[in-house]
Amino acid sequence: GRENLMLSTAAMALAGGVAIIVGVLIGAIGIGGVLLVPMLTYALGFGIHVAIATAMFSYLFSGAVGAIEYSRRGSIQWNMGLWLCLGGMPGAYLGALATWQTPGAVLEGIIGLLVFLSGLQALRPQAENAGTENFLSPVFLLVIGVVTGFASSITGTGGPLILVPLLIWLKVPVLTAVGLSQIIQIPIALLATGGNLAFGHIEFGLGLGIAVMLAAGVIVGARVAHHVSRDTLKRFIAFALLLVGAAMLIRIVVGLL
Repeated sequence: GRENLMLSTAAMALAGGVAIIVGVLIGAIGIGGVLLVPMLTYALGFGIHVAIATAMFSYLFSGAVGAIEYSRRGSIQWNMGLWLCLGGMPGAYLGALATWQTPGAVLEGIIGLLVFLSGLQALRPQAENAGTENFLSPVFLLVIGVVTGFASSITGTGGPLILVPLLIWLKVPVLTAVGLSQIIQIPIALLATGGNLAFGHIEFGLGLGIAVMLAAGVIVGARVAHHVSRDTLKRFIAFALLLVGAAMLIRIVVGLL
C-alpha cells in the first residue's frame, strides 16, 4: 500500500513537471502538446483513448492563456485566425468521433510517427521571411483548419503540432504561426471535448490539474518566445520530439513482436 502510494505520488509529481514543460513548449514554439498523451499513458497508466480526451480538455486553458499572452504582444493575425478556427471546429468534432472508433495501437503508432516527424521538421533550417507575409485565402485557411482540427483531436495534440509546421511550410513567419496556433487550441479543445463526452470518457479532475500546470508553463513560454533565439529553441524541441517519437515507435514494434 505504502509503496503504491509513493509510486502514485511520484507519478503525479512527474506528470506535473511534464505538464509545466509542455506548457512552456506550447507557449514558446507551439509544439509540445504531443508529449502530454505519452506521459498520461506511460507515467500514469491511463488508456490511450482517455489520455487523448483528457489532454484535449486541458488545451482549452493553455489555448486561452496563450491567446492572451500573444495578443498582448501583438503577435496574432486575427483575420487569419478566424478562418482557421471556423475550419478547426467541425474537424475537431469528427476527430473525437474517430478516436473512439480507432484501436489504441493504431493511435499510438500515429502519435509516435507524428512526434518523430515533427522533430525532423523542427530540425530543418527555416528561411525567416520577415518582409513578405504569404497571403492565404479564407477558403485555404478553412481547409487547413479542418485538417488541423481533425488530426489534433484524433491524436490529442491540441492544434499547434499540426498547424505550426504547416504554416511555416507555407512561408508564414514563425511568430505569426505560433500566435495562430495558440488561438486555434480553444475551438478545437471545445469541440473535441464535446465529442469525447458524447462518445467516450474524460478525467476532468486530472484535466484541470494538468491545465493549471500547462497555463503556468505557457506564460513562461510566451515570454521566452519573444526574447530568445528561435534557433536554440527549435533545436531543443526537435531533439526532445525525436527522442519521444523514437521511444513510442520502438515500444509499438516490441509489442508487435
